Amino acid sequence: MRARVIYNPSSGREQLKKAMLDILEILEDAGYEASAFPTKPEPNSAANEARRAAIAGFDLIVAAGGDGTVNDVINGIADLEKRPKIGIIPAGTTNDYARALKIPRNNLVDAARVIAANHIIPMDIGQANDHYFVNIAAGGYLTDLTYQVPAKLKTAFGYLAYLVKGAELLPSVRPIHMHIEYEGGVYDGKASMFFVAMTNSTGGFEMLDPNILLGDGKFSLFVIKTANIFEILQILSAVLNGGKHFDHPQVLYAKTSFVKVRSHDTNRMMLNLDGEYGGDAPVTFINHQQHINIIGNYFEPIGEIEANEPRAAFLETVNQLEEDTVE
Repeated sequence: MRARVIYNPSSGREQLKKAMLDILEILEDAGYEASAFPTKPEPNSAANEARRAAIAGFDLIVAAGGDGTVNDVINGIADLEKRPKIGIIPAGTTNDYARALKIPRNNLVDAARVIAANHIIPMDIGQANDHYFVNIAAGGYLTDLTYQVPAKLKTAFGYLAYLVKGAELLPSVRPIHMHIEYEGGVYDGKASMFFVAMTNSTGGFEMLDPNILLGDGKFSLFVIKTANIFEILQILSAVLNGGKHFDHPQVLYAKTSFVKVRSHDTNRMMLNLDGEYGGDAPVTFINHQQHINIIGNYFEPIGEIEANEPRAAFLETVNQLEEDTVE
């Protein structure tokens, strides 16, 4: 068996480069002939190498880096008839997809051991026009935070960088006239943003949709119909209080295998796919059920402290936003 580790040398404060020999040794001990490829600065470097390795017959491709690296690797192989299994070594800022699969996010070597254990999870893959995504797609205001937070700031402060930028942008949210089609319904009206989720891990949290089942072929669609700052803060607080946002009158929620979105406004509506720019609306999202075998650690629960730390930080930020808005 052959394994190719595609890694982002700038992820994880360059910890990946230091751990690479240990990672390759673990894969070798698991029966793989293992090699590594550092991504280059040019576009699609990880995607191109993943595609090359898949066509060359590699049995395993390991995406080592952040959510963007995982997305690139998946985009390189998603349209192939024969697709290798995928392993993940998280070394990014939020590592949402690794969180969803219960892969250790604070120890690169432990993540490699999960790959060696070879617990296969057949995962759904989303398609947005010509692009693919594995975790979440979004459009509208506040969904372009990834583009506006400088890379150095993300590296230094992690998810707090997004919180700071979100606090700065929240007062400027404006409604967009959207037309959204999904299984069983149509929404045509004003909205500030929409989300098409495939796992329950988004932005470092696990409360967007507690009812998500991996591999069921369904997206979780959320449409935030309001642009009112007070109502958005209420929805954010409800998300963090056990999924109570489902019943909020300004939230549309549906389970669906497809979503079609277009904007009636003249301004462009950019799409965010797994935290990166993924083209503009109009867009059709299609769920490819159990399309790629991904190695996870799904039977291992996340520790209570680890899961609650982002929630506590975010609740504190939301409370501060409410106080600043009232003033």
